Amino acid sequence: MQTVELLCDAPLDRAVRAVWQRLADGGVDSLADNPHPGHRPHLTLAACARMPDGAVERLDRLLTDALPLTVRLTGLLSFSARSRRRVLSWSVVPTVELMRLHQGVWEVLEHAEEPDPHYVPGRWSPHVGLTRRLAPEDVTLAHALLGRHPDLTGAFDAARGFDSATQRARPLGSP
Repeated sequence: MQTVELLCDAPLDRAVRAVWQRLADGGVDSLADNPHPGHRPHLTLAACARMPDGAVERLDRLLTDALPLTVRLTGLLSFSARSRRRVLSWSVVPTVELMRLHQGVWEVLEHAEEPDPHYVPGRWSPHVGLTRRLAPEDVTLAHALLGRHPDLTGAFDAARGFDSATQRARPLGSP
């Protein structure tokens, strides 16, 4: 799969990593333990098997104009994973600016091969991942560890494309 991701600015990155660590310290399989050297907090805008020709250049222009983007993280989302397992995420408020950017990314990716239906307009729930696949009792533990999870305002200030086949990321837009 190839993805288009927004990356957190330094303060937002630290805040998300602190939540990952709080979960890990409490015994929850959080993203703090992801061994990939390029892993970091992010918001996935799109995922597909292959981007169409010329998409990277068009995405560069679109993302350069859109970033930085102020966002608010609020509340926890739980997505189903395989079997009875769940993934816990921090919800991102879908502002007009974020939704326009998301729509613009998919206009660029209109002819992408095998778009992931979870990320297409109308189906996408913007979020920043917190855990890996959890058993139901671990979801309960995660909620207990986090308590009333606070809202947080921050910014996405960079973007990247990630290719799961090569395990490589490339910057998108201007830094």
